[in-house]
Amino acid sequence: MTEQERLEKEAMDYFGYTGEPESSPAPAPENKLAWADQLPYFTGTERWHRHWLGGVYTDGVAFLAEQAQAYWLIDLIESWQSKARVRKETFQKWTLKVDVGMRYGAAICDDGNGNQLCRQKIPYTDFPLPEITLWRVNGVLMLPSEY
Repeated sequence: MTEQERLEKEAMDYFGYTGEPESSPAPAPENKLAWADQLPYFTGTERWHRHWLGGVYTDGVAFLAEQAQAYWLIDLIESWQSKARVRKETFQKWTLKVDVGMRYGAAICDDGNGNQLCRQKIPYTDFPLPEITLWRVNGVLMLPSEY
């Protein structure tokens, strides 16, 4: 069973989903996601952005949050820093996996070596991409290309 299939089954079991949705959302026009093609071009930051929970994030993460309307993703990652097992890791790999059609997903954090630190189910999201990975290195949240 693939990771995507496992995630779908886990979400279906968790939310008691038994059938097809009444109507599927229309796919986003290609140009609506054109901003996503710019993400790999962020290779550093000119400005540090302070999060209200204490973390810092880069221009690339700020761009992602603005374009995808996903400031909640930064909130989610920073809120997990209150857990000692997460906070003690100086390198954290955060992956958001989304079933765009069904609009649910999961955020998974590992230590970069595949050792999972935490996982949070997301019962509803309008995040437009099927997957995004962010790194939190020494308290700074960044796109992998910004490392």
